[in-house]
Amino acid sequence: MTGMDARDTDLKKELDATLHARRDLGEEYESALVDSFLDKVDQRIDGAVERRVRRQLAEQQMQTARDSRSPKATDSWGERFGFGIVSLVLAVPLSAIGGGVARLPGLLVAWAGIVGVNVVQALRTNPDLFGRRRRSSQDDGWED
Repeated sequence: MTGMDARDTDLKKELDATLHARRDLGEEYESALVDSFLDKVDQRIDGAVERRVRRQLAEQQMQTARDSRSPKATDSWGERFGFGIVSLVLAVPLSAIGGGVARLPGLLVAWAGIVGVNVVQALRTNPDLFGRRRRSSQDDGWED
């Protein structure tokens, strides 16, 4: 017997007991017996609604948690744009210092660092940007 069938059977037993008590006690207690039975039905309905609401809230919270773990959900376009602007602004003095101190090799090292920082940022915000392989969520294999 499933959970819902057992609850229905319990409710049927409650109704039978209420009807039997009405026969034993008479019509003067009918209103109180009906109210008592309806209170039990209300409690059962409230419990079912509460369970459904809790389940839906839990599902929404899980979905929100999954979405918030995604870098795309937390990194706005403005944040990426701002990072690019800061990177370019810092590139000017770094290029001047690197080129002034060590000429071409210093300039290359400065720009390698600038490019490296931007590549790391790009991979953080979009892990699939350079066609890297990632784990499949459906199995334990790798996918392209």
